[in-house]
Amino acid sequence: MKKTIVISFLYLLLTYHAQSQGCVAIRSTGGFCTRDQAMEHGSNNWMLSVNNRYFKSFRHFVGKEEQKHRTEQNTEVINYSYTLDLVLTRIFKNGWSLALDVPVISNDRSSLYEHGGNNGGKGARHFTSSFGLGDIRIVGYKWLLDQTKMPKGNIQVGLGLKLPTGDYRYQDYFVKNDSTKVLGYVDQSIQLGDGGTGFTTELNAYYNFNSVIGAYTNLYYLINPREHNGVSTARGGTPSATAVQYGTAVMSVPDQWMIRAGVNATWQNFTLSAGVRKECQPAKDLIGGSMGFRRPGYIVSIEPGLNYQFKKATIYAYVPFAVKRNRIQSVADMLRTEATGVHAQGDAAFADYLVNIGCAFKF
Repeated sequence: MKKTIVISFLYLLLTYHAQSQGCVAIRSTGGFCTRDQAMEHGSNNWMLSVNNRYFKSFRHFVGKEEQKHRTEQNTEVINYSYTLDLVLTRIFKNGWSLALDVPVISNDRSSLYEHGGNNGGKGARHFTSSFGLGDIRIVGYKWLLDQTKMPKGNIQVGLGLKLPTGDYRYQDYFVKNDSTKVLGYVDQSIQLGDGGTGFTTELNAYYNFNSVIGAYTNLYYLINPREHNGVSTARGGTPSATAVQYGTAVMSVPDQWMIRAGVNATWQNFTLSAGVRKECQPAKDLIGGSMGFRRPGYIVSIEPGLNYQFKKATIYAYVPFAVKRNRIQSVADMLRTEATGVHAQGDAAFADYLVNIGCAFKF
């Protein structure tokens, strides 16, 4: 029987951005597993995965409604995000493995309101940027079923530690006018880390109906107990009275989660896959408080993929296309709504698609 060739651990946690993609700062992509890695559990091997992740976010949403006037008036915020994700995995006997995920991130953010203001015209649009190491993750995995007794399917669980190695206090200059620049912390969506030590949980599973058709699912959750990291959201200025009143003067350290499921078809060295993907930054965390500034929301995508298997390597491409985006109310929005009696809900910019291209080597 031809092995399903999509590689496990293709998408490990970047650095918390992954973010739905864009101003909703989901920096992770979770895991991906199929039969090929389960078959390795009887021997000791190494695997290196090199993943390239890119997206451009620019479509603003409040709830599920797109704010089309933002692009029409040239006041939209545009994030360009690229991550090189290096994952080294040691595969042990008896279904155990250990992975080290090291992300390197480059972000650019183009806006008017952070600089000369939305009424400043095209000349008021400027960039802030960030570059460097992201939040490293160490993860242990275990296949639960004996592959010799259950050759068609398996279930894998993973527990990980996310370390605050990414600079969550990154600064750049905000251009206020022709003669004035102010040094301040860049927006939360392009910070390199969140400043929190987190814990990740994963459940990955697959089932092969025959030598051609199979199915997979991946569940991932990042628990961030720290409530906020103390980094100002005022971009070099003074926090507003409203930001102080509702707790958004500093950046939150949010949880995040992802669900993926789909089917794949293998023919010779090729595997085609089609699935559904949902990424979310919730308004409230499982553990710890939920105050501080965050843009909670989720994105649902249709995710096609293509893999090609060599003897010791696999190359792949996955491109999720957004079909639903929702910037939900944050805790601060809820508090403001309750205090004023007027519904409050911020906006966030989302991408149309996300590109994951890479390769993995076994040695």
